[in-house]
Amino acid sequence: MHDESTQPPPKLIAEAIARVLEKSALAVLATLIHAPLNVGAKLLVEESGERTGSLGDQALDERVAQYAGTFLTSRTEARTFPLKELSVEKEGWHEARILLERIEPEPVMVICGAGHVGAALAHLARFIGYRVTLIDDRADFLTRERFPDREIELLAARNWTDAVRAGIGAGRGVSVAVVTRGHNEDEECLRAVMSTRPDYIGLIGSKRRTNIVLERLREAGVDEERLREVRAPIGLDLGAVSPQEVALSILAEIVAERRSGTGAPLSAWRRNKSSSR
Repeated sequence: MHDESTQPPPKLIAEAIARVLEKSALAVLATLIHAPLNVGAKLLVEESGERTGSLGDQALDERVAQYAGTFLTSRTEARTFPLKELSVEKEGWHEARILLERIEPEPVMVICGAGHVGAALAHLARFIGYRVTLIDDRADFLTRERFPDREIELLAARNWTDAVRAGIGAGRGVSVAVVTRGHNEDEECLRAVMSTRPDYIGLIGSKRRTNIVLERLREAGVDEERLREVRAPIGLDLGAVSPQEVALSILAEIVAERRSGTGAPLSAWRRNKSSSR
């Protein structure tokens, strides 16, 4: 049975979702998918706590709103729950289920440096669905001949600071890979990144090179906690050699961070089980 009186116009939910995405915010969309009443009812809970819509029951709305933060922290994209798992008890609703979906901006990759690694990373990131902004202070590196995919934004930097800040914007859903050609460019880019709040920050280079850059920023007064957020050297240890392999190692770490993965081999459990026999 479906009680239309409890349902907000679908347009209101759609408009609220559009606002969330426009301001690069997060939200949880809850939909009642199995219940005696109000199947299809929706409630959007923004990370700010603002709500749009209703599931047709005030107590249920309150519990979902309370759980929204936990769901967002888990980074799960979607999951169905029995109401009892949300500690909601309603007579006759023992089999009721609710669908929670994560609402977030599309993932964005900002790449500082359009050399061999930066170029390979831009192409690979686009292939798996990232919106890409590629920044370099060498305009001849940013041509459509090298990057025919129009979904790769090419941003020529008159100065790295302004270009990097413009590329990152609000920072939500943004991963930044600093893969420039030298210490000075790395430092200027990373200094600009430190004034923003992207989800991921990585710096290419050897341990020695990355330590030099981080120490310079430390001496310039950048907060130690922020510096600890920088993945340096960037990427997972794949034994990468070619620019394409290095790009793969970088993207693998970014995806693992976004999806809360460990980066460990999926077969590790099997080997551990065999060694314990």
